[in-house]
Amino acid sequence: MDLLPSLTGAFGDRAEAVRIGDRHASWADLAGAAGALAARIAGAPAVAVTATASLETVVTVLGGLAAGVPVVPVPPDSGPMERAHILGDAGALPLDSVDLDARAPLPPAPPADATGLILYTSGTTGAPKGVLLSRAAIAAGLDGLADAWDWTADDTLVHGLPLYHVHGLVLGVLGALRTGSRLVHTVRPRPELYAAAGGTLYFGVPTVWHRIAGDPASARALAPARLLVSGSAALPVPVFAALRELTGHEPVERYGMTETLITVAARADGERRPGAVGLPVSGVRTRLVGEDGAPAPHDGEAVGELQVRGDTLFSGYLNRADATAAAYTADGWFRTGDVATIGPDGWHRIVGRQSTDLIKSGGYRIGAGEVENALLAHPAVREAAVVGAPHADLGQEIVAYVVADGVEADELINFVASELSAHKRPRRVRFLAELPRNGMGKVQKQLL
Repeated sequence: MDLLPSLTGAFGDRAEAVRIGDRHASWADLAGAAGALAARIAGAPAVAVTATASLETVVTVLGGLAAGVPVVPVPPDSGPMERAHILGDAGALPLDSVDLDARAPLPPAPPADATGLILYTSGTTGAPKGVLLSRAAIAAGLDGLADAWDWTADDTLVHGLPLYHVHGLVLGVLGALRTGSRLVHTVRPRPELYAAAGGTLYFGVPTVWHRIAGDPASARALAPARLLVSGSAALPVPVFAALRELTGHEPVERYGMTETLITVAARADGERRPGAVGLPVSGVRTRLVGEDGAPAPHDGEAVGELQVRGDTLFSGYLNRADATAAAYTADGWFRTGDVATIGPDGWHRIVGRQSTDLIKSGGYRIGAGEVENALLAHPAVREAAVVGAPHADLGQEIVAYVVADGVEADELINFVASELSAHKRPRRVRFLAELPRNGMGKVQKQLL
């Protein structure tokens, strides 16, 4: 299947099709270098690339896809233990040297069900698992987003996200090459670099958007854009409001996982709601399941585990048939492990992870995200994370970790009680200089 039509001339050529920092390449350049690499690695079981923000990383990924050799992106900051596990588990040939000037024709396209990427999850327990993503799943995911976001060859996509995750690599590189849009990767996602890039479509994680909202001049420079997209974690409502005021744009949010790619998104031609991620993309179905296994009502209040099925789902975990089987229900739905609500109109709101963000306190089931948004509405609070801690009487008590200035714990507790139901107020508040986050800006609640 023709996964990346820009490389086979479907959109002609563009002298600066992909720019990463101060280096750029045309589609023909990328196709020629990828073809040469494909000939070099043909027959390898898998190829690993230290996924720096570079043209070398892009060509390695394209060469592997062209050759039908699964590509394993390795985080550049991975330690020796993590790197050894990924390379050993995938049986991947490390490939950190690429000749960008080499040229050869692309080979015939591999079959649609061939594994294109093996992305390793950063799970909270055990060693990372390799997620097998087929070419067909990648194509389905990108086509669903192109439909939702009116993403076309007329766009210029700008982002500065890592190239070893779904967001930065699949959406942020392969998405541009599938739709024919120009790509500008800023290497680092700094506000001033986004402001200078002149894009129509911008990708960022909440940390990036928070920093842009804190730099009014850079934020205002994004006003001519067509769409601002936030993902990988929930966008705090105050950041949504600040971007709306400064840029004139209401950000589009979306939801997905490594195993599912993007399954739910707000649409370019539709409403955007702070704290909500929208509707299932084309080719994807979702359902909400309560703790008793029965369907949870779509009333916007009842919480349940979000389960999905569709063409974007992964092929399984590498060498982990047991884990693959456990990830699915008996009737074939993927268990996301995320807690959500679905409204009567189908809009989805992600509460958080079932393991850390569903708090059972005094007989109530409380979503951590709702309490976090209430805390962030207080003018003194810059960051907030909420967890459930064991409690002899309540089962769990709500504990809030906040980054804030000039406010006492009791004031924040009372503020939440006044904004939400009283049983959703934190029982304890801990003040931190910063919240622990991973490379994609997600709060690492297991460290809290």
